Amino acid sequence: MSERNNFIDYIRIFAHSGHGGAGCRHFLRNKLTAKGGPDGGDGGRGGHVILRGNSQLWTLLHLRYHKNVLAKDGENGSKNKCTGKDGEDIIIEVPLGTIARDEETGEIEAEILHDGQEIVWLKGGRGGLGNCNFATPTQQVPEYAQPGEDGVEGWKQIELKVLADVGLVGFPNAGKSTLLSAITAAKPKIANYAFTTLTPQLGMVEYRNNRSFCIADLPGIIEGAAEGKGLGHRFLRHIERNAVLLFLIPADSNDHKKEFEILKNELNEFNPELLQKDFIIAISKSDLLDQELMDAIEKELPENIPHIFISSAISKNLMELKDLLWKTLNKPVDA
Repeated sequence: MSERNNFIDYIRIFAHSGHGGAGCRHFLRNKLTAKGGPDGGDGGRGGHVILRGNSQLWTLLHLRYHKNVLAKDGENGSKNKCTGKDGEDIIIEVPLGTIARDEETGEIEAEILHDGQEIVWLKGGRGGLGNCNFATPTQQVPEYAQPGEDGVEGWKQIELKVLADVGLVGFPNAGKSTLLSAITAAKPKIANYAFTTLTPQLGMVEYRNNRSFCIADLPGIIEGAAEGKGLGHRFLRHIERNAVLLFLIPADSNDHKKEFEILKNELNEFNPELLQKDFIIAISKSDLLDQELMDAIEKELPENIPHIFISSAISKNLMELKDLLWKTLNKPVDA
C-alpha cells in the first residue's frame, strides 16, 4: 500500500460488548453444615467497548482490518459468595476529532477531542445477582439467581474529522500544498494537476515568541462537491472542525470573485453553519502581479472579508499572513 493511501478517515465495524455473567444459585454445604443458607455469588460485568483519544494517531488505518470488535463476557458467580470476574474491556485508540455513530440510526454516540479521553461506547451487560442477595426472613432458601444482562451489539461507523485551527480551501492547483510547505514543516506532494492532494495534510506553523498553530491543506474542492462530485463529502466533512477558513485563489484566475462565490456556495450546500466561521482570502502566485493588477483584483473581492496578496515562491507577505491568521484565531469571542 502506498503512503498516499494510508490516510483512512472512515471505518465500518461490527461491535459487541460482553454479556454479564449469571448469578450463582448455591447453598452452603460442608462437613459441618448439611443445609446452610444461600451463598451463590454475583456474575461479573461484561466487557465494555471503549474509545480512547491518542494524539499520536492521524488516521484510522490501524483499524482497517479489525472489522469485528467483540468484548469478553463476564464470568458466572460461584459458591462461597464469590463474584465472577469481569469481562476484559476492549479499548479502541482513535485520533483526536473522531466521531462514532450507530449505522442504523445515524446517531452520534461518542466524540473524541482530547488526548487520553476515554468514553465507554458500548457498555457491557451487568452481572446477575447470586441467590445470596434474595434471602429474607420469610424466604430463607431462595432457589433462584439472576441471569446476566446481554451485551450491546450492532454495526457502527467511526469517522475522522481533522482537527486544525486553519483549513485551506481552494480549487485544485490554487497553490495550497505549496503554501503549506512554505510556512510549515509539512512535505505535501506538489504537482501541476488536479487532485494532487487526495488526503488532508497537517502542518504546524511556527509563529512569533515560540507560539504555533495548526493548518490543514484539504483536498481540492470542485464545483458540485456538495453533491458528491470529485472528492465530495469526504473532503467537506474535514472543514467542519476548522476555526478559520483560508480561501486560496490564484492570481491567474479568470474571475476571482466568482471563484470565491463558488467555493463559498459549496460549503453552504454541505453545511450552512460553515459560513459562520471566520474567512480570510489570500491571492496566491501574486509575484505575477504589478500594483495595477492588484488594485483591479482588490476591487473584485468582498469588502467585509480580510484579504492579502501572497507568493509562496518568493515568500511574499507570508509573515503578514501568519500575523493575520493568528490575530483572527485569537480575537475576543465577542468581537
